[in-house]
Amino acid sequence: MAIKPLGDRILIAPAESSEDKIGSLYVPDTAKEKPQEGVVEAVGPGRTEDGKLIAPEVKKGDRVLYGKYSGTEIKQNGKDFLIVRESDILAIIS
Repeated sequence: MAIKPLGDRILIAPAESSEDKIGSLYVPDTAKEKPQEGVVEAVGPGRTEDGKLIAPEVKKGDRVLYGKYSGTEIKQNGKDFLIVRESDILAIIS
């Protein structure tokens, strides 16, 4: 089953957080901050403004930075994804 975002929404696969260690102590997953970087998996058709369709600036495969508390987290086939509006994407990483 594939996920197809609607409107100006973008489906992002968040980057895997690395195992953090402070000195000889490991930081548990519950104390780690959520990653704010991910890879675009799917893109909606865009937003409508004054009756015209404006295509999104990002495309599938782009690495992006997004806001810390933006979007809706979902789980599909055991993988975590995030659906955000295009306006929640802060930058494309090249």
